Amino acid sequence: MRSEPGGRSRLAVISALGVVEILAWGSSFYLPAILAGPVADSTGWPLAGIVGGLTLGLLVAAFASPHVGAAIQRHGGRPVLALAALLLAAGLVILAVAPVLPVYLIGWLFLGLGMACGLYDPAFATLGRLYGAAARPAITTLTLWGGFASTVCWPLSAFLVAQVGWRGACLAYAGLHLLVALPLVLLLIPRAPALPATADTHTSAAGPLSSRERKAFLLFAGVLVLGGAIMSLVSVHLITLLQTRGVALASAVSYGALIGPAQVGARIVEMAFKGRHHPLWTLTAAFGLVALGLALLAGGVPGVGIWLVLYGGGNGISSIARGTVPLALFGPDRYPLLVGRLARPGLIAQALAPPAGAFVLTHAGADPLWWLLLALALITLGMIGALWRTR
Repeated sequence: MRSEPGGRSRLAVISALGVVEILAWGSSFYLPAILAGPVADSTGWPLAGIVGGLTLGLLVAAFASPHVGAAIQRHGGRPVLALAALLLAAGLVILAVAPVLPVYLIGWLFLGLGMACGLYDPAFATLGRLYGAAARPAITTLTLWGGFASTVCWPLSAFLVAQVGWRGACLAYAGLHLLVALPLVLLLIPRAPALPATADTHTSAAGPLSSRERKAFLLFAGVLVLGGAIMSLVSVHLITLLQTRGVALASAVSYGALIGPAQVGARIVEMAFKGRHHPLWTLTAAFGLVALGLALLAGGVPGVGIWLVLYGGGNGISSIARGTVPLALFGPDRYPLLVGRLARPGLIAQALAPPAGAFVLTHAGADPLWWLLLALALITLGMIGALWRTR
């Protein structure tokens, strides 16, 4: 296998990043799904406040993301990903020792900064900075690794809680960041190639977009906002939505578990095409599947499991499009910078959508929320159609 920047093979770099992504997602975004109940049971803190830690973390990540993208543009992803491991470890230690809820929430401030530096967007930007226009296959492969985050970390979190309690689980994850993620970054993620030594390199990269680029940027940001809202709403409220349709709790959980394998399967199919099509086709297929799955679920058509597989497949390849579409539309030179800017609105949507969904569920019921999800998916498809016209 040919050598890449820093003398590391591309397979080694992607594999290292894949493990880092699994740990980053599993110990931050996916953490409350398993730990929220045990934390509430052992401390007596309100569940809304405990789960609100993730919302706080996502908002912090949203406002930090443009600065993270600028840092990767200048210095490459290696120092930023190393900082992510340190920040995530620090946040988890604060959670573990928190005597009161406000200290617990301070831990989520650190976790939010760690998410800004260590989740998909900085990882995509790192690959873009390393491989330029040829980064698309690497981004696609990395999302395949990331698809196993909940599959690996939800059982691991449950095991740790059973063995050492929720505080011990947080400390264990902190240790994994320091002993596994940080060495992988420092040893296997190469330094980014130097930027051209011209005085206006960063200025031109950070300069204003053309009118066509600005339109494409705003449209794609809108896609990320609505797509992030859909993903967040389904992740948080799916079990409740299914139960209101008469699905038993155990069956609802089993149906929900189909989404993860569907995401991974769809990403494998996308990889099989080896980048022969424009990334906008991937984006179109992603939200076409999401809209179709949600339409059948909203309409109460029998076959819940099949429709969730359609939704999960679309959601899976939308993560690929999130990294590859900006590379195709704007080129590699300012890719890290623009990915950082694009991350902000999507993360804000992910943070605010679940409380909004809870409000709709409480005051209007489940059916309006189903139809709202479908409407968001259809509006997203309309934005993608407009995005095609900006090529």
